[in-house]
Amino acid sequence: MAFTTSKHEFCFVLVLAFTTFHMVTAGDADITSNFAVPPNVPFVDGNFFTYTAMRALVGAARPTTFKISKVSMVEFPALTGQSVSFAVLQFPAGSMNSLHTHPRSAELLFLLTGTLEVGFVDTTNKLITQTLQVGDVFVFPKGLVHYQFNRDANNSATAISAFGSANAGIVSVPTTVFTSGIDAGILAKSFNTDVSTIRAIKAGLAPKA
Repeated sequence: MAFTTSKHEFCFVLVLAFTTFHMVTAGDADITSNFAVPPNVPFVDGNFFTYTAMRALVGAARPTTFKISKVSMVEFPALTGQSVSFAVLQFPAGSMNSLHTHPRSAELLFLLTGTLEVGFVDTTNKLITQTLQVGDVFVFPKGLVHYQFNRDANNSATAISAFGSANAGIVSVPTTVFTSGIDAGILAKSFNTDVSTIRAIKAGLAPKA
């Protein structure tokens, strides 16, 4: 059975979730060489500094759900120690990249196609929002809770995000709060609600069979 909730309950969860996070502000460590080579790489040439997996996006069918294609040091080891990474964000009509943070970097988003509603909440609990058009660039400050939403019900959107870290990290607000195993009673007290409501939210976020 699909989980449904009222608009009031949904807003209640989102607003209160913003206040539960103290963000980490650590960055990448400096390296003392030109670049870092993993122990399992015996020889370095141009191939080591080239990442080709993004070729799969060229000419591919548009995804039916939100899709992020990352290029961090995890996927591309040559980025280790270089304090840079990026991602391609694909938004089908009506989809979103839900509330999350990047604990080790700011995010600089460039909108390639479509329109996007974006927003973040600062440490004074002020919500900053904007509707981006093609060619616009928006910065999400380091460690702050933010989102991107394609409100257009008919057209997709595509963006590229750059990060000042080889591994910016991502912390999903809904997943971290409600699916990480925190006791339902603790969450109920934290959100000033009852355990049954927390369990209903947990059920709604559980992986679909």
